[in-house]
Amino acid sequence: MKLKIGDEVQILTGKDKGKKGKITKIFRNSRKITVEKVNLLTKHIKKTAQRPGEKLRYEFPIQASNAILVCPKCKKTTRIEMKKLENKKKERICKKCKDSVDQIVTTKKSSSKQKK
Repeated sequence: MKLKIGDEVQILTGKDKGKKGKITKIFRNSRKITVEKVNLLTKHIKKTAQRPGEKLRYEFPIQASNAILVCPKCKKTTRIEMKKLENKKKERICKKCKDSVDQIVTTKKSSSKQKK
């Protein structure tokens, strides 16, 4: 599966067709994903003596094939091309703008130690 947690995707089919959202969970065995504010279901909880009744809204997983990645650079829906780097790691490339889709997280080491 070429999708990762935190990617923005657009839904292709179903009742939420056209909606966009970020991936919150990935179920690799069943090839399903959970997207925030997409495919919301309501569960009714019956009231008891200890607590009142309530309605719970939660996101239900959808098939990964029903979602397509939105490139963070060109903001278009795109397919993914895999490219091997020199250090034997894979990088995801946007097919439309030919730019990397992976968010590179860089941490700066600051030399906060001062000599006295």
